[in-house]
Amino acid sequence: MGWLEVHYRYFRASIVHKDRINITAIDGETGPIRRILVVDDSRLQRRILGSSLRKMGYDIIEADCAERALEICAGGVPDLVLSDWMMPGMDGLEFCRAFRALSVGDYGYFILLTSKSEKNEVAQGLDAGADDFLTKPVNPDELRARISAGARILGMQRELSDANRVVTETLDRLQTVYDGIDSDLVQARKIQQSLVPELTRQFGASRVSLLLKPCGHIGGDLVGMFSPGLGTLGFYSIDVSGHGITSAMMTARLGGYLSSSHFDQNLAMKRYNFHFGLIPPEEVASMLNARLIADPGVEEYFTMAYAVVDLRNGALKLVQAGHPHPLILRRDGTAEYIGQGGLPVGLVPDAPYQQFEAQLKVGDRLLLYSDGFTECRLENGNMLEPEGLLELIEKCSRGQSGQELLDDLFWNLTQVMSTEHGLEDDVSAALFEYGNRASES
Repeated sequence: MGWLEVHYRYFRASIVHKDRINITAIDGETGPIRRILVVDDSRLQRRILGSSLRKMGYDIIEADCAERALEICAGGVPDLVLSDWMMPGMDGLEFCRAFRALSVGDYGYFILLTSKSEKNEVAQGLDAGADDFLTKPVNPDELRARISAGARILGMQRELSDANRVVTETLDRLQTVYDGIDSDLVQARKIQQSLVPELTRQFGASRVSLLLKPCGHIGGDLVGMFSPGLGTLGFYSIDVSGHGITSAMMTARLGGYLSSSHFDQNLAMKRYNFHFGLIPPEEVASMLNARLIADPGVEEYFTMAYAVVDLRNGALKLVQAGHPHPLILRRDGTAEYIGQGGLPVGLVPDAPYQQFEAQLKVGDRLLLYSDGFTECRLENGNMLEPEGLLELIEKCSRGQSGQELLDDLFWNLTQVMSTEHGLEDDVSAALFEYGNRASES
């Protein structure tokens, strides 16, 4: 009697014994493993394994060669494969590689049956994609234990697959939502850009140029200019608290309050018979503050620098409401920060605002800017600060003015900002150039 027959009798006796003590699966409750493919060129070996596995409650499929087994797997991957290593034609290693290469969604547990036990041969099997090994002749207790281990692994793998599927579906839904939000933000950016219809405008021999660079799709900064004629001009720089959608909505509201096209809606203007005139800056700040405080649904506030200039003589009137100090760049190359600070608008009821005055000469320039410049983080972790802003202006090419100067100033800022943090706040500025210098450029 050969070893296979001896093994077969021993295996059957073992199964019967185990059945008596309820170790085999009961009523087909085989967990994540139900279908097992047995691949062996030996009919007796298939008979031994197949009979025993059926008694354990598994559905068994048999194949006498690797090629036939692949045909079976192409129609549906079994939960577990028991394959002999040494077979004519395609051996177990080649079959395992081909099995793993099948384009399937479910994972099949693969056990190689072998008489080999050398470490390098085991490594070959693992490299080919095998999950486990059983040494011939197969011990029934060990077979049961290996299948149980495979069931645990398959169970965890399928739980993970289910979780991954849920995550993937959730991410797909989130992506759809994100795409919708992104599309809305792109449109919102266009609307916000429409609040600044002109980036530069000539007023006789003088000129105002604007810069608006949000750190995201939309931002909370706003710059603008308007003139009712009569040789007067108003321009401003505003920075709303926070970032994103709520801040952008506030800038849209403020854009209406300081409209450059609808003078009858502009809080900074007053109708005098047949013409409009500019209201003093301190009154404009007080009116804006009263409007925001009166609205209980608005929690945002903003800082502002607003200037009114008489184009005939260069006389400036300004109000500074918590905004960075305005910077006068004199024609002779000197520079000076002016202003007294002040409280932000919409933060304190009945906040006092005081305007101050300055005198410009032909060729002088006034720069209003947001703290996106001075609070920009540098590579060393420090902020740019007002002194750094002067250094950036000094780096700008000689003879530049207007929009070209502001664009160069922003470019220089991007060269010194932290590459790790990038642009963390909106950056904006309004540049007023008085008299002949603007027209000469």
